[in-house]
Amino acid sequence: MSAGVDDDSGDPEVGPGVPFSARPRSSRRSRRRFFAPSTSRRERARAFRGLSTLSGLSGLLVALVLLPTTCAAGIGARDAARWFRSEPEGLTTSGVPQRSRILDAGGRTIATFFYQNRVDVPLSQIAPVLRIAVLAIEDSRFYDHGAIDAQGTLRAFLSNLGSGQVTQGGSGLTQQYVKNLLITQAESDAERREAQEVSAARKIRELRYAVALEKRFTKDEILRRYLNIAYYGDGAYGVEAASRHYFSKHASELNLAEAALLAGIIRYPYAYDPTQHPTAARDRRNVVLKRMADLGWIDRATADATANLPIRLKVDDVKSGCVSSEAPFFCDYVQREILTNPVFGQTPDVREKLLKRGGLTIRTTMDRRAQKAAQRAVDAHVPPKNSAGKAAAEVMVEPGTGEIKAMVVDRRLGPDKERGKTWINFAADASHGSSIGMQAGSTFKAFTLAAALDEGMPFGTRLFAPRKYTPVGYRNCDGERVGDPSKALGNAADGEGGKKFSLVTGTQHSVNTFFLALEKEVGLCDSVKMAEKLGMRQASGKPLEEVPSFTLGSNPVSPLRLAAAYAAFGARGKYCAPIAIKKITNAAGEELEVPPRECRQAMDKGVADAVNHVLTGVLTKGTARGMGLGRDAAGKTGTVDDYSAAWFAGYTPELAAAVWVGDPRGGYKYPMDSLCMDGRCYGAVFGATIPAPIWRQSMLGALSDTPASSFRRPPSHFFSEGSGEEKVKLLDVRGLKLDEAVKRLRAAEFKVRVGRPVKSREFARGSVAEMTPGPGSVEPGETVTLRVSTGPGPRDGDPLPPIPPIPPITPPPTFPALPGEGGQQAPG
Repeated sequence: MSAGVDDDSGDPEVGPGVPFSARPRSSRRSRRRFFAPSTSRRERARAFRGLSTLSGLSGLLVALVLLPTTCAAGIGARDAARWFRSEPEGLTTSGVPQRSRILDAGGRTIATFFYQNRVDVPLSQIAPVLRIAVLAIEDSRFYDHGAIDAQGTLRAFLSNLGSGQVTQGGSGLTQQYVKNLLITQAESDAERREAQEVSAARKIRELRYAVALEKRFTKDEILRRYLNIAYYGDGAYGVEAASRHYFSKHASELNLAEAALLAGIIRYPYAYDPTQHPTAARDRRNVVLKRMADLGWIDRATADATANLPIRLKVDDVKSGCVSSEAPFFCDYVQREILTNPVFGQTPDVREKLLKRGGLTIRTTMDRRAQKAAQRAVDAHVPPKNSAGKAAAEVMVEPGTGEIKAMVVDRRLGPDKERGKTWINFAADASHGSSIGMQAGSTFKAFTLAAALDEGMPFGTRLFAPRKYTPVGYRNCDGERVGDPSKALGNAADGEGGKKFSLVTGTQHSVNTFFLALEKEVGLCDSVKMAEKLGMRQASGKPLEEVPSFTLGSNPVSPLRLAAAYAAFGARGKYCAPIAIKKITNAAGEELEVPPRECRQAMDKGVADAVNHVLTGVLTKGTARGMGLGRDAAGKTGTVDDYSAAWFAGYTPELAAAVWVGDPRGGYKYPMDSLCMDGRCYGAVFGATIPAPIWRQSMLGALSDTPASSFRRPPSHFFSEGSGEEKVKLLDVRGLKLDEAVKRLRAAEFKVRVGRPVKSREFARGSVAEMTPGPGSVEPGETVTLRVSTGPGPRDGDPLPPIPPIPPITPPPTFPALPGEGGQQAPG
C-alpha cells in the first residue's frame, strides 16, 4: 500500500469539511500537540509506552522483512525465516458472513437476513474503475510487491520515529484482507479483541497469514476477496452490498465518482459515511481522485471535473428480518422453520448462523398473487387498527402438493403493545408462530362427515336430531368412556332440531345435535382418526382431545392445518403436509437438504368426491349460500360457542383456504355477539358473516388467472337412498299446455324432459297428459318427464312436440347467512 495509508493506526487524509467530532481518534491526535497541558503523568507514561510499542513493532516488522537476506548465514536465522514463510496451522478463508434471501415462487425477494449485509461477487462483476480507485488509495504497489511491502513498511517506520507519533502505516492490501478476515471469523468478544489488539504477536500472525495467502491465491483473487470483505459504512459489507445500498445499482455499474467515494470510505467507514457526513465523504472522495491522477491512472482534467460533482446517492436501505417484509408472517414462518428444524443443523445456534451468515438463497412456495389477494381481503374486512380490537388470519394451501401459497394476518409484525401489530402468527402453530390456536367450531364436522362416508353411509342416511343432546355412550380410541351426562348440548341460535336430517341436509344446516348423533354412530375414535389422517393436531403440538364435542370443534387449531386438511378433500383424498420451502442453495451454489414433501392417500378418492358433493351444498343451499365462486367450490362455516370466534374453510380443486376471525385478547372475554367495528355493525358474528366473505374475496383474487376444473361425481352407491336433499312437493301440471307446464316446473328448480305423445280421453290434445314422477313429495331438482296428449286417439307419425326454449338464467338472489350455523356449543 502507499505510504501514509494503514488500516491499523495511520492518519487518514481528512478533508477540511470533517467536523472534529466525526474524525477518528487517530486523526484528532495528529491535529494537536502530543500532550495537552492537562495530561496527567500516568497518561503521559501510558502514551510513551504505546509509542514505544508501536515503534518497536514497526522495527520488528522491518527486521522480519529483511531477516531472510541479512541473516541468512546463521542457522537460527534460517530456521526463523523458514518458520515465518511456512503456512500457519488452521489457516482458512471460510466463514465470511453473507446475507441470505427468502424468495417467493416467482423469484422475487421477500426478505433478507444477515449479521453483515454482504453479497459476494466475482471480480468480473466489479467495475474496473472501482478496483483501481481502491488500489490507488490503499495499496498502489499491490501488484509489484509480495505479501509484505518492505518499502512501505520501512518508510512508515522512519516516519513514525521522526514525528514522535504514529502517522503512517505499512500494511499492504493482503495484510488488510487478513486482518478483516480474522475479525470477521471471530465468534466471541475475546477472539475479536485478539484480532484487533495492537501487539507484535498479532502483527506477526497477520504477516504469516499474508505470506501464505499470497502463495495460495493470485493477486486478482486477493483483491476480489478484499473488496468483498471490506466494510463500507452504514451497514454495508462488501462492494456489491455497498453499491446497492448507496447507489441502488450493481458494483459492475459504478462510475468514477461513485467508485472514488466507495474507495475512500474503506479507511474510516464511520467518519466517511456519506449518509451521515456528506462533506467529509466528498472531501475524501476527492483525495482518492487526486491520488489516482498523481499515479497517472486517470488524467488530471477528469479528476478535477469529477471532484467538482456533488455526491448523488440513491439509498436502498435493506433491513434484516421479516418486520419490513411485504409478507411478514409468511416470512416469519419460513424463518422459524429454518431455526427449529434439525435438518438445518443440530443446534439453534448452528441454524441461526446458517441463516444469517450462509449466503442462502431460499426459494419458497408463496404465490405473490394469492398473498396479495389474501392480505387485501383480510385487511378490508378486519382492518389492522380496527376499533373493536379484532384480528383475522388466513392461509392458502395448494391441494395435492401442500405448498403454502399465502399466509396473512391482519396485523403487522411487531410489538403487541403497538396498535395494529403483533409478534404472534395467528395463522400457524405454536412451533412456527407462538399461537396456541383457536377452537375450530363447526369446521370439524367435515371430519365426522368424511368418517361416515368412509364407512359407506349413503347421502340419504337420516338421523334424528333432538333439540338437546346428552353426550353419553362415547368411547375414545383407548376404549374409555368419555362425556359428561350432566351437561346437555344444544343447537345453535336457529333452534333447529326435533326432526330427522340426512348427511346432506344436516351438513348444509350445520346441526349440532345431528353431528353428535352421527359421531356416536360412526364412533368418536373414527372421527378423530380421520382428522389425524388429514394432518390435524392441536396448535400446541399436542394430540387432539377425544371428547364428544370433538365434532363441534372444541380443539384449538391453526388456520394452516385446517387449510391443509381441507386441501386433501380438493385433491381427492391426497393429504400433503404443508410446506413453505422448495429449495435452498448456499453461497457456493450448492443445494442444501430441505424438509421433504410428505404426501399420502388419506382416504379413498370416491369418499373424497362424496365429501366434496356434500360440502358444495353449504355454498349453494346451506349456511354459506351466496358465497360461491362461479366455479366448483365447497366449504364449511364454523362458529365457536358464545360467538368467541368464527371460521370458514373452503376449497376448489386448485386451492384451499381457511380463515379465522376473533379477538387476540380472548374470545370469551371479548365475544362477537353484538359486534360493531369501524362504524359497521354485524350483530352476532357467524362463520358466514365475516370469515366467508374474506374467503370468497381472496379466492376470487388468487384464482383470477387459473382455469377452473370440476369435482368428480361421487360413486353411485352414495345415492342408494336418494340424494339426501329435503323432499319437496311436485306440482300437478297435467292439463296445462306444455310451455306453461315446463315454465312452472323450472321455476320450482326441476329438470324437464318431454317423452313421446300419448292418447288421452281425459286431457285435451296439446296439453300435458302424463308426468313422471307423479305429483307428491320428491327429491329436489329431480328430472320430470312430460307426455303430451294427442286426444282420444293418436295419428300415426305424429311428431314429438318441441320443448319450449329455456329462458335466460338469472343469478339466484343472495340470501343472508342462516343464523347459528353450528359449532356454538363446544364444551370439552
